[in-house]
Amino acid sequence: MLKIENLAVSYGGIEAVKDISFEVPEGSIVTLIGANGAGKSTTLRTIAGQVKAKAGSITYNGEELLGKNSAEIVKRGITLVPEGRRVFPDLTVLENMKIGAYLRRDDLTEDINWCYELFPRLKERHWQQAGTLSGGEQQMLAVARALMSRPKLIMMDEPSLGLAPIIVKDIFDIIREINRRGVTILLIEQNANMALHTADMGYVLETGSIILSGPGRELLENPAVKAAYLGK
Repeated sequence: MLKIENLAVSYGGIEAVKDISFEVPEGSIVTLIGANGAGKSTTLRTIAGQVKAKAGSITYNGEELLGKNSAEIVKRGITLVPEGRRVFPDLTVLENMKIGAYLRRDDLTEDINWCYELFPRLKERHWQQAGTLSGGEQQMLAVARALMSRPKLIMMDEPSLGLAPIIVKDIFDIIREINRRGVTILLIEQNANMALHTADMGYVLETGSIILSGPGRELLENPAVKAAYLGK
């Protein structure tokens, strides 16, 4: 579905991503793990059309994405849940969700109801300003807003960051449910344990390069991954 080949991204003279290649098969959950500064967020933002690549190729169902802007990429069925949630604090929950559907011209009722089914707390707070929500509720809203574009592939950047453990479990349960509904997921996570338990395939990034890859459950048993990311 998504194929990254020899992708390189630089900021000034600094190489943030160095010649990486990986694939995201349709219907799968794929995770990128690694320390801060490894190039994970840069990779997602490049796929989303927010950052220009220095070299390489990003193809989606055989179509080259490099050179396309963010709106064109959303139209093709790819959306990004950014790190830090970035909800619009002065708008209501429902208004934030509708912003995720800004390219659509059809009826939104079915998708709004699906989001409320996934996130009952958002339904309870649909007229509440987003800035008054808890961190976990804001993360739920960020995911719901992304789902309103009806993506075929959703990219999530650190969805569990700064959340209490019980909320992290809820977020990962929802990630699995979204995937069961037919949405492919590319996930960045510092919570490597949760990410690898959830993902079909994982890639370990270190200073802009992929140093390990394999099925999520296999990487959980890898001694290098255990030592560096699982605290074992």
